[in-house]
Amino acid sequence: MSKKGIFRLQAIQRQKAEWQGKALLLRGFPPGLLAAATVFFMVLFIAFLFFSNYTRRIQVSGEVISLPHAMNIYTPQQGYITKSFVKVGDVVEAGAPLYRLTISRQTTSGNVSQETLTVIRNQIKNIDEIINKLKSNKQETIENLQEQLAQYEKNDRETQRLLASAKSGVSTMQRGMSSYENYHKKGLITNDQLNSQRFMFYQQQSGYQSLNSQAIQQQVQISQLKSQILTRAAEFDNDITQNIYQRNELQRKLIESDASDSIIIASQSAGRVDSLSVTPGQMVNNGAVLAQIQPLKEASWYMVIWPPDSSLPYIKVSDRVNIRYAAFPSEKYGQFPGVIESISYVPASREEMAGYNSAPKDNTGAGESYYKVLVSLKHKDISDKGKTLHLSGGLQAKTVVFLDTRKLWEWMFKPFYNIKNSVTGQVDV
Repeated sequence: MSKKGIFRLQAIQRQKAEWQGKALLLRGFPPGLLAAATVFFMVLFIAFLFFSNYTRRIQVSGEVISLPHAMNIYTPQQGYITKSFVKVGDVVEAGAPLYRLTISRQTTSGNVSQETLTVIRNQIKNIDEIINKLKSNKQETIENLQEQLAQYEKNDRETQRLLASAKSGVSTMQRGMSSYENYHKKGLITNDQLNSQRFMFYQQQSGYQSLNSQAIQQQVQISQLKSQILTRAAEFDNDITQNIYQRNELQRKLIESDASDSIIIASQSAGRVDSLSVTPGQMVNNGAVLAQIQPLKEASWYMVIWPPDSSLPYIKVSDRVNIRYAAFPSEKYGQFPGVIESISYVPASREEMAGYNSAPKDNTGAGESYYKVLVSLKHKDISDKGKTLHLSGGLQAKTVVFLDTRKLWEWMFKPFYNIKNSVTGQVDV
């Protein structure tokens, strides 16, 4: 037989639920006050919707650039950096060497470029010796011919003097023979005397003819020597010119072979070396960036941003933007002001965007194009605890661009605008 309690269970539960304290009933707010407060808040809310504005904004990526731009120095071929001629901060002139790039090949016979250079240099040395020998032979030959010419000219002058004397003697003998003929006619001399005088005249005349022939022969020899001097000089000059041409060809091959061994990477313009990307001994690929040169004249700093085409109708030149630098967190340094300086008239091409790290990677994604916008920067330096931080090219940032401003109630009804556009019929021109 089960054991039962003295009190009923219902009585015990009632005693547990019985109110032990005093109940106080508070008076409620008057209905009129509640109605007035409700109306007040509704009017305040409606006024807030009608008189308050909100500016839509987007956040776009950007980076700091300088105008004029810093120049990137690229490697034209794959190879090894064997020497660096400058260090960061150096001021260089246009054409100043920056790096030496070695691109030579090694075989079992050694360095191909070095062996080729040695052979070409030996050929150039041999041709130089030939040219010097030809010049020496030309000088000796011309000197010998000129000595012969001088001797012939001297003999010719002597012959001309003798010829003039012989001619004078022939004229004298001719006048004497004429006198003898007159004497013979008068019977003053005999035939033998006349014949003897004629023999002497003809003998003198024969000597004159012999001297004249000798003089003519000497003149011919002098002319031949002069022609021979010119001909031999031209022949030597022709041989020297051919050898010089061969030497120039070898010089060109030497330059090409030297270029196939190593290349000097030079600065294209004067400026300051801002950065060096490689060190001696490092291998580089074709098109790799080796250094960055900042022009010496004072640069202007800008922020380049890439807003989509959907925001283009709402932005204009002189609009203000907020900038948050990645290197200077906004939690500590806050936002920095900027002013839109220029807006491109056409969408940026893939090639142009590829030159910037901040540009969107997909220019055709979501059916949008992007425009290049330059923002002028008010603050070029940032101070923190006595330390000045300078802006530099390539510094990444997020930029807040402010678009259209509307009343709050207009933003509330924006979905209805989309419905309106979807149900609107054809638009008249």
